Amino acid sequence: MAGHSKWANIKRQKARVDAKKGKTFTQLSRAIIVAARNGLPDPAANFQLRTAIDKAKAAGIPNENIERAIAKGAGTFGNDEASLEEIRYEGYGPGGVAILIEALTDNRNRTAADLRAAFSKNGGNLGETGCVSWMFEQKGVVRLEGEISEDELLEASVEGGAQTYEFFEEEDSKGAEVFTEITNLENLNQTLQEKGLPVQEAELRWIPNNHLEISDREQGILLLKLLDALEELDDVQNVTANFEMAENLVSLSVA
Repeated sequence: MAGHSKWANIKRQKARVDAKKGKTFTQLSRAIIVAARNGLPDPAANFQLRTAIDKAKAAGIPNENIERAIAKGAGTFGNDEASLEEIRYEGYGPGGVAILIEALTDNRNRTAADLRAAFSKNGGNLGETGCVSWMFEQKGVVRLEGEISEDELLEASVEGGAQTYEFFEEEDSKGAEVFTEITNLENLNQTLQEKGLPVQEAELRWIPNNHLEISDREQGILLLKLLDALEELDDVQNVTANFEMAENLVSLSVA
């Protein structure tokens, strides 16, 4: 079934590297702040906040840091993060790969300059709003990890209003991802949990409508360097690209 993102899995593995833990903490804390600011500061009544907190806990962020981020979003802690805004940037990488960047920033000019520099140094270019977003569709995604019966998953997916699902097997985990309309994510997540399926996380994700295959080694290395450079920026929350590596390049490293 269409929709599974190999790049999402690459990023998930990279996020486990301890050297990037500080960056992950910053990203997840900011996501909590914005979720609390955009809705009620109560996770029971704010699905966006609840999922942000779940991700933070899974990453090992201490409870006091989570509570502080909620307070900042609610305006009861301080105003140092009050000006954060969500912005989506778009551009092209080596080989014409389309790239979407979701950022939380308190300074648009700084963020745009940092992104432009990262693109130009790694064979890409930052584009205008709308230049690549038409190649992507935002979906709700529920990730399950562990042994899963397809019959049980199919039944629960139909009941939860899912559109598609896809099994995956990675180096250190296996499971399935279930896709739905963004407005149905909370209902699907709850249904899968009630059915006893091993829900790991629920999120909104941009899914490419098509993929470009990267078969040139040097181009592949440059593309991965660009994606690394973008994700290392403090203001960047998420990076999505519409590429697949050719089989002989899957194990490429940019270290």
